[in-house]
Amino acid sequence: MNDPAPAQAATRPQKPAPTRQRRGRILALQVLFEADVAGHGWEQALRAHAEAVHAPNAVIAFARERVAGVLEAMADIDEVIRRHATAWPLDQVSAVDRNILRIALYELRPGSPTPPKVAINEAVELAKEFGGEGSSRFVNGVLGAAVGDEHPQQAPTA
Repeated sequence: MNDPAPAQAATRPQKPAPTRQRRGRILALQVLFEADVAGHGWEQALRAHAEAVHAPNAVIAFARERVAGVLEAMADIDEVIRRHATAWPLDQVSAVDRNILRIALYELRPGSPTPPKVAINEAVELAKEFGGEGSSRFVNGVLGAAVGDEHPQQAPTA
């Protein structure tokens, strides 16, 4: 029996391995989602998720910074989401989208080493991978408006 799938798979370009930062953002998203939806403690969730994927220390540190930063600034971050996602009460925004936005808005804070275009692009990519059908457009729109509101000269979109 001829199965063309292996030959086609061999010719398909493979995605490059995710960077440390991308892996850290994914880990942070998993932890924030679990804390948000299940109410589990974030440090325990971080340990469990990091162990499950054998995350290196650099990835864990990257995720830890984002999770701790988001949780510390949650009230301010959520207010930015409310201001720019006016059609959706925050509790009606999907938990995945809500936590992707939280990570990105943390990375968009003043003094952040993450360039706005990178923070937005990474959030849109996470939304494509983990969110629903319209998640990437929603995330891009909210973040574009937030950056345009805070820094009109830097209003990039992904």
